[in-house]
Amino acid sequence: MNSLSGIGLQIIEWGALLFIFVLGCLLLLLVSLYIIDKTQTSQTVRRNFPVVGRFRYLFEHYGEFFRQYFFAMDREEMPFNRAERSWVYRAAKNVDSTVAFGSTRNLSPTGEILFVNCPFPTLSEDIAPTGNVAIGELYCETPYITSSIFNISGMSYGALSKPAVLALSKGAAKAGCWMNTGEGGCSPHHLEGGADLVVQIGTAKYGVRNEQGELCDHRLKELAAYPQVKMFEIKMSQGAKPGKGGILPGEKVSAEIAEIRGISVGQDSISPNGHPDIRNEGDLLDMISHIRKVTGKPVGFKTVVGAEHFFETLFDEINRRGVSAAPDFITIDSADGGTGAAPQSLMDYMGLPIRESLPWVVDKLNECNLRQRIKVIASGKMITPSGVAWAMSMGADFVVSARGFMFALGCIQALQCNKNTCPTGITTHNKKLQRGLVPKDKATRVADYAKNMNYEVGIIAHACGVKEPRELKRHHARVVSEDNGRSIPLSEKFPESNNHAV
Repeated sequence: MNSLSGIGLQIIEWGALLFIFVLGCLLLLLVSLYIIDKTQTSQTVRRNFPVVGRFRYLFEHYGEFFRQYFFAMDREEMPFNRAERSWVYRAAKNVDSTVAFGSTRNLSPTGEILFVNCPFPTLSEDIAPTGNVAIGELYCETPYITSSIFNISGMSYGALSKPAVLALSKGAAKAGCWMNTGEGGCSPHHLEGGADLVVQIGTAKYGVRNEQGELCDHRLKELAAYPQVKMFEIKMSQGAKPGKGGILPGEKVSAEIAEIRGISVGQDSISPNGHPDIRNEGDLLDMISHIRKVTGKPVGFKTVVGAEHFFETLFDEINRRGVSAAPDFITIDSADGGTGAAPQSLMDYMGLPIRESLPWVVDKLNECNLRQRIKVIASGKMITPSGVAWAMSMGADFVVSARGFMFALGCIQALQCNKNTCPTGITTHNKKLQRGLVPKDKATRVADYAKNMNYEVGIIAHACGVKEPRELKRHHARVVSEDNGRSIPLSEKFPESNNHAV
């Protein structure tokens, strides 16, 4: 009995030692994982939420299999479905973007776009480099000439964090595309990366205003003197909230942001719904001509298409004054834009989507003989090659994206952009959360996303039988019709004038 008791005690002792050993190993593993996650720079969520952040990637991996049987499929999420986001992630990480076993996309719903493959596609030896486009040529002291098709849309420093702006600026410089500053003004972080910049002038004139909040010519000249600043864009309206000014919560208005914008620290930054000094089409043309004269750089405006008579009156006034009075470019934003915080009533119901507004504006420019004078930039939810190729075929000269580049930075669509709690450090000024976003690493992803976008848009163009994306036309794509579910050519749904089509 004593021997049995002794053996039992030994088992208990060894069991206790084994438990302590296993527990110690587990604690050592957790500490090691914590250190690894905190010091690595490739994954923002793990860096901001060490150890527990690993579960996101585990669930993301296995979620694909669970969704197949129990939850939403890859193309059923909103505002961007998982298939779209996954393509951006792969492009930004420069990994294989091929898929197997067929498309998961439903090709039959009304409005779906289908590109028309050519029986004699473009061969490798016939591929041409993307052509240059001159903006403001003949009408500006310093026109802007670029071949870049896909560029970074307006996102303000303030709405975005410092490391996010740095990463975007440095990534844009690597990719050779431009970056729009957003209405928050041109910050040192925009300039630091060395990218070509489009300075946006919002309704509050942040960054180019005097003490009274009015447009300041001295500040315009200072910005125009920077070689990185290539153009100026007057923001009339944006996709997230047409008819409503920009909103930046006071908790995001730091001393630095307040200085850049010319406002008070810690107070809500709410822009007027419209420009107080632009109340009609003539005022807009006057403002464009004034800024162009002061800066010597191309000047255009950004708007969501709503009331059609605005463009009709504007183009008539341009032809009355002469083409020198025209904007050098027009950015058409879609009603489904949305990086900024906005009332849901505007986000969901105000303005026209880019699918309708882009061809209408291009056609109106053709009708008024202004298409060669005014370049067209398309914006709004085009984060994959098909969207960009569609815009080029409809007549856009350039495409810009905000949310696509946010995904390239590591955005996980947490929908917390307006709460200063963004878990990936992109739209927060919480230093702990910002720490996860390492500009040097993310700049590479931004550049790779832009480069892979251009490459795959090229793939579509070559399959259509043209040498480069800017040769895409409306007859190269079809759209599923409302009438019978069959597709019709885009050139039939949106016929161009034979006299002025480009």
